[in-house]
Amino acid sequence: MKKFILACMLMAGMAVQAQTKVQMLLWEKDTPAGASPEAIAAMIDENDFTRNPGLTVYVPKKPNGKAIIMCPGGGYGWEATGHEGHGMAEWFNAQGITYVVLKYRLPQGNHELPLADAEQAVRLVRSHADEWGVNPSKVGIMGASAGGHLASTLATHYGSSDSRPDFQVLFYPVITMDPAYTHGGSRENLLGKNPTKELEEKFSNELQVTSETPKAFIMLSSDDGAVPVANGVNYYMALLAKNVRASLHAYPEGGHGWGYGDGFIYKHQWKEELEKWLREEI
Repeated sequence: MKKFILACMLMAGMAVQAQTKVQMLLWEKDTPAGASPEAIAAMIDENDFTRNPGLTVYVPKKPNGKAIIMCPGGGYGWEATGHEGHGMAEWFNAQGITYVVLKYRLPQGNHELPLADAEQAVRLVRSHADEWGVNPSKVGIMGASAGGHLASTLATHYGSSDSRPDFQVLFYPVITMDPAYTHGGSRENLLGKNPTKELEEKFSNELQVTSETPKAFIMLSSDDGAVPVANGVNYYMALLAKNVRASLHAYPEGGHGWGYGDGFIYKHQWKEELEKWLREEI
């Protein structure tokens, strides 16, 4: 029996390792001539989120054509690439989903940078669709907290069809820049200390929803003390008002920032509900 259990463990380990991990810089201008894959990986892995934006792509052994690009949270001041990033790769790969972690540039008041990086991420995934087993019409954007703001910004501000995501998944997202109920740190880091009313409204994504905004899966905790639940709820209502398919999941407790962490008591529920949504809606 011990030998059987050991063999099963080894087989499981081999299955996990069977995924392919690819790393690339987002912008060709940032890639040094003749740089090795190892050198590029080191640039992306460096804990500096003001430069070297890049993708870490986890390609499953048996891709099902779907791809998700994850934007970690961190108030636009840092990026929580663990439990809101790489930690989810194995789970998504087990479903056959090509999973991509986006290292985007922090804005430091330049609101154009994160959106430009998110758009480029979608373009790159589609340009490598054959290589990574991706259907170009099943590329989604996902984000947590401020990363959820970036994901919803892409979903409402995409510049062309080649950068439009096909769906969006939002964990306890920042949505609005309205000072009455935004996340103050995200707002200041993205827009600066004294943004114009026009800029504030432009990046209040509940105001930017159209009938062409992609379908959404939104989840949050009712006791979130960091990002008011009105962010996700108002975005959900705005989507419905434009006849965009949307699913909202509000859990009674859990606070903010749980991501893929085991400390969140509703982890099993959100995983089951998201897996079902991705299977049936995408």
